[in-house]
Amino acid sequence: MTADREAAPADDRDRPAVAIVGGGFSGTLLALYLRRRCPSGTRIHLIERTARFGPGIAYSTENPSHLLNAFAGRMSAFPDIPSHFVDWLRARHAAGEDMPAPPAETSFVPRRTYGAYLREILDAELREAGSEGGLSLVRGAATGIAPSHGGRLLSVTLDRAPALVVDVAVLAVGNFPPEAPPGADPSFRATGLYRGDPWAPEALSGLAPDAAVLLIGTGQTMVDAAVSLLDRGHRGPIHALSRRGLLPTRHAGGRTPVPAPSPLPAGTAALCRSVRAAIRAAANEGIDWRRVVDGLRPATQHLWQAASPADRARFLRHLRPWWEIHRQRLAPEIADRIDAARSRGQLLAAAGRLLDCRIVAPDIAEATYRPRGGQTEPARTLRVARIVNCSGPGSDVDRIADPLLRRLLDAGMIRPDPLRLGLDVTGKCALRDRDGWTSGRLYAVGPVTRGAFWEITSVPDIREQCAALATHIATSLARQG
Repeated sequence: MTADREAAPADDRDRPAVAIVGGGFSGTLLALYLRRRCPSGTRIHLIERTARFGPGIAYSTENPSHLLNAFAGRMSAFPDIPSHFVDWLRARHAAGEDMPAPPAETSFVPRRTYGAYLREILDAELREAGSEGGLSLVRGAATGIAPSHGGRLLSVTLDRAPALVVDVAVLAVGNFPPEAPPGADPSFRATGLYRGDPWAPEALSGLAPDAAVLLIGTGQTMVDAAVSLLDRGHRGPIHALSRRGLLPTRHAGGRTPVPAPSPLPAGTAALCRSVRAAIRAAANEGIDWRRVVDGLRPATQHLWQAASPADRARFLRHLRPWWEIHRQRLAPEIADRIDAARSRGQLLAAAGRLLDCRIVAPDIAEATYRPRGGQTEPARTLRVARIVNCSGPGSDVDRIADPLLRRLLDAGMIRPDPLRLGLDVTGKCALRDRDGWTSGRLYAVGPVTRGAFWEITSVPDIREQCAALATHIATSLARQG
């Protein structure tokens, strides 16, 4: 594995420079695309606070049962080489790598395997860059970003290295930990019976095999936690609680999407009627509904950006949970395990609102929740040995404790998007400041731009976004040169 390189000196101003804050999937892809598009000699600094350059948190899990929720054929890092990831898998299989079956375009592979793929292509890029400093990995946390040289440049301060003076900085900070659930007050969250980060190594450690567990949330994160418990031989009840109690649906055969109806109507209600009609028509021809939903992918961002603020808010309030369970689906083998756990009564999903969590014994917590639609029913309680917050990534940046974002917010250099899904950006990913002015030097990519793009958590969507931003930045740097 290639060693991380030190950043180039901050006063080397004879070459344009770009700093990318976040070395996970979004940041890594952007660095690769910038290398291919930027003027010769451009310095690209990829900054990551952990050692996980490439995989990031999303693809660093060591559990082989945590599978990608998309076909391998859709996961190439390069949009112009759609078979790149599958070809890489086949080369590994031919070299004797331990894989359960020969890889195919429709395979669902472990997320850790995809993480290894990302790190390998990043290492290859580092070798190609050589010692000329075109790409450097900077280990540490970015602690601040501020205008420099009269506003012509930006200064990125770091906790472990000298500041970097760059032409452009990009926030590729990925997903944030779940926000604290209502009903779990700070005093309870400070106890050993609560885990706020479902990805932390200790989130599920120390549990007796027969202990009852409560997972707050019923989405993809809950599924990962439940599968991890089952892999550990857990026999006790696994409770999952969310406002609607909806679990992700499963993938099915058939990779070819059904083209979306054209033209698609404007407005949430009319669009829903159109999609439902398309699903019914497909069903009459023996076509699975999933192919209809997948056919919306090319139009989703356009539909979101064309929607009025009222329609966006209406979608989030009424339709978001159903969209997410039908859009982000489970690999069949994972769906089988979840279905089996539910059939034998071990995994128990409930719809309701968490009211209170308290300790009733040294190793027992009591969680009280109000069943959905049950305002006249008595609240219900669960006694569990662990409560794990699996409610999904936090998005309201005013409630996120990330030090860099807090400083940028306090300085007025960024602001939340109107729907509190992340940061306010333009269609070209430029960040807006407190007063709505667009920055020409500060950008963001990935999940934190969801307010502008909505569908920006899957590999194909982020891949296209990073490619477009790299082209935009390269063009801007070329003009400055």
